[in-house]
Amino acid sequence: MNITPCSIKTFKGLYDISGVEVGQHFYWQIGGFQIHAQVLITSWVVITILLGSVIIAVRNPQTIPTDGQNFFEYVLEFIRDLSKTQIGEEYGPWVPFIGTMFLFIFVSNWSGALLPWKIIELPHGELAAPTNDINTTVALALLTSAAYFYAGLSKKGLSYFEKYIKPTPILLPINILEDFTKPLSLSFRLFGNILADELVVVVLVSLVPLVVPIPVMFLGLFTSGIQALIFATLAAAYIGESMEGHH
Repeated sequence: MNITPCSIKTFKGLYDISGVEVGQHFYWQIGGFQIHAQVLITSWVVITILLGSVIIAVRNPQTIPTDGQNFFEYVLEFIRDLSKTQIGEEYGPWVPFIGTMFLFIFVSNWSGALLPWKIIELPHGELAAPTNDINTTVALALLTSAAYFYAGLSKKGLSYFEKYIKPTPILLPINILEDFTKPLSLSFRLFGNILADELVVVVLVSLVPLVVPIPVMFLGLFTSGIQALIFATLAAAYIGESMEGHH
């Protein structure tokens, strides 16, 4: 049996998943690369919003916090509590990572519903949330995978890999498969929910403009926040699991 052509075909099929798209999109052609301009533009808008908020928050801290400072301190405390609950007492170094994941996904999800992208005319398509593109969610999931591998290896060294043969070596294939299913579930859950929410709003706007889509948009804002919380919680839980051992 010739396995090589079959393997190449399988990897090509997995690579083609990155080209999944619904509707028309706006691209930039740079050399031999095709850049998804919608995702790139909205991602940098989200990053600018986050960086601007951080600069405002730390520029002039007060002993008696203002309303804005109270809000940012509440967000930080929320992220610290989330990290501590899932990771344990060694949560400190991971607060920036979990916080960045949560805030980027949260603002990205809301950007598709709140910001008036339709006033910006593009040659093709329209700007939308970065997280409704499979490439963005896969990148976030792979960063999470790299983080929990790093956490486990830095804590336990090469003995970290003993988890794959516990409680019995018979479970080795299943334990290995688990590390592949984690980023898949993280990426496709986030991508599917955000894409579905935006598609529902678009369909309702085209059928019954102005009135009916408004409650759905508010529901979308709620579910967008929940999706960011789920992603950050699972990322912290995976990191905590890799540091404590396989359960």
